Amino acid sequence: MEDIIEQLQALCEDVPVPLDLPNEDDLLEVEESLLLPIHPSLRTYLLEASDTVYGGLEPVTVADRQSHTYLADVTAQAWDEGMPREYMVVCEVAEGFYCINHEDGEIQCWSRRDGDFDKQHWDTLWDWVEDVWLRS
Repeated sequence: MEDIIEQLQALCEDVPVPLDLPNEDDLLEVEESLLLPIHPSLRTYLLEASDTVYGGLEPVTVADRQSHTYLADVTAQAWDEGMPREYMVVCEVAEGFYCINHEDGEIQCWSRRDGDFDKQHWDTLWDWVEDVWLRS
């Protein structure tokens, strides 16, 4: 996990308006809004690396409520589209949503087209970061 966070920080692109990291109060607001706890791996990512801009994917953030990547809003949208409520979005893509099961931390991709999960999955958020985000 630490190696992946260091890799993300090293690869972070310079942008005109850098992203901020959230604090625990920001995460608590999201949990209260969604009535769902944030999985520990997603919590770590949000607190330590969610200011990373890299590649073609834009994972969720929580520091700016007005952002199009704001975790509470993106997850609520996914739920409205039919994604099961035990999942929280990690990253929105055109086809659907990469999401994390808040109990076991497994990452899956929920498809807008099929209204179901793809067969592909990752055991942890960090596996998804390595296999998907860092290769985007």
